[in-house]
Formats: sequence, C-alpha cells, structure tokens
Amino acid sequence: MALVFFGTPRFAVPSLQALLDAKEEVALVVTQPDKVKGRGHVLSAPPVKELALARHLPVVQPEKIRNADFYRELAAITPEFIVVVAYGKILPVEILGIPVSGCINVHASLLPAYRGAGPIQRALINGEKITGVTTMRMDKGMDTGDILLQAEVEIMPDDTAETLSERLSVLGAQTLIRTLQGIRAGEVRPVPQSGETSYAPPLKKEDGRIDWNRSATDLFHFIRGMYPWPAAFCSFNGERIKVVKARFLEGVAAPGLIVKASGGELVVGTGKGLLSLLELQPEGKKSMPAAAFIAGRRIREGHEKFS
Repeated sequence: MALVFFGTPRFAVPSLQALLDAKEEVALVVTQPDKVKGRGHVLSAPPVKELALARHLPVVQPEKIRNADFYRELAAITPEFIVVVAYGKILPVEILGIPVSGCINVHASLLPAYRGAGPIQRALINGEKITGVTTMRMDKGMDTGDILLQAEVEIMPDDTAETLSERLSVLGAQTLIRTLQGIRAGEVRPVPQSGETSYAPPLKKEDGRIDWNRSATDLFHFIRGMYPWPAAFCSFNGERIKVVKARFLEGVAAPGLIVKASGGELVVGTGKGLLSLLELQPEGKKSMPAAAFIAGRRIREGHEKFS
C-alpha cells in the first residue's frame, strides 16, 4: 500500500530517502510552501521538496491543511500510513483518521521528554548527556501519542544543534523503517507514554541573547544549543556579536567583563566561572577566531564589557 510523507526541513530528508531506499511506495509528498531566504531574497524550496522532485515524486505545498479539498485528496490515495517528520504544522484530526494503519511521527527526543518544536536545541541548552528519537502513533495532542520505538544517542561535548540534528535525522530515518517493518510483522505495538514530561517550545530570534549572569557552564551549553539559529549573541560597544563557539574555564570575574584579550584568547567573566570565546561573528561579517576579532579592536582588558 501507498504512503503519504509530510516533512519540510533538512532533518526530514533522510527519512524520505530511507523510505525510497526501502522501496516504499510514496504516493505523495506534502511540504511547506517555498520561502524567501537570504540577503538576495531568493524564493527557495524546502529541502524535502528538492529531494521529492529529484526522485519524480508528486509534491503539494498547501498554504492551509485544514481544507476539505485537501482531505479528499489524501483520502483518495487510501494510504497505509501517513509519515510525518518535522512538517511544521499540527495535523488536524480529519487527517489523522485517513490512513489505514495510522499516522506515524518521528520526533527528535525520548518522549515524553521535550515535547514540542525545539527538542534538539533544548536538550543541548539544558546540558543533557543523552537524547534520541521516538516514533509514535499520532493523536490530537502535541507529541502525546503512543510510543512505537525509541533509539538513544550520546550528546558529545562538541555537539551543536546543527551536528546533533544531523545525527538524529539519520537515526530517525533508521528507526522509522524499523517501525514500519515491525508494525507490519506484528512485532511493534504502541505503548502509552510514561515518565516525566517536559516541553521544548520553539525558539525566537531574541531567545539567543546571552545573559552573562548565568554560569560559564550554562552559557557553554546555551551557545551550542543556539547554533546555527537563532545563534547566541551579545553586544560590544554597540555592535551585535554572535558567539559561535566557546569553552568554560575556572576563575572569577564580573559578568560580561573582558579579563583577557591577548595571545589569541578572549576570556569573559560570568555569574560563575569564566568563558573563553573561541569563535565570533560580528554583524554583517563572517565567523572568525578570537584572535582575528581581537586584532580588529583595541580592547582594554579589565575595563570593557560585553552586554
């Protein structure tokens, strides 16, 4: 029987590719509308659409999915499953009831932890050591459906939201195929979620502002979780600066105070400990190591601050 695939960003691409590699019949791909991106304001297709078109799959990009005509289009396919991977909108109950064997979602956390749109970023920001992916049978709640399969992955010290997302996207694709095969074989059955519930609301651009009163360890995790978007940022002499990479150090200094800006090191005080800023990106410029940032400015150690 046929499948319908809902997905939009790069995270969803490995799952669609895995379905095709497994010779699943993907009858339709549903993705978000093209969006204007970059300084050139170029209309760009979502990554899932690019793969779908390359593989000659039919694609639809509805502005609104709460639409009777769209419901009928899906129902006419009589799909075995609807597979949803980072589509970007909550599916209405009218769609949830269409597939013969249900709607299957790939979520980038070990549910019920980190329900919501930002599980990867929030896990990093909170300093988690382990995360993973969950396949679940969707219901009308937000990531509240019964669990089908879960797979864990260790969060590495140098992981960012970008690198962790890449690894979880591949793990999610593998787990999706195991889930579909297991359901058909009668070996995978839905189990209600249990354990402590937490939430991962979507991030906004302003959420990236650095609060230097937080500890250096917290800010280390925060910077990793915020990269590449919305990016951790602060201000220096009226200039907006993104902090791309940092590490925490022992020591004491006033929050935001620059205690060292020499020898290629840029060290700043925090609420507890010190933070060495390894890579920064001034507004309108490319990312650069601390040495290059220091070279372009006369920074008075012990006198000037990031805010």
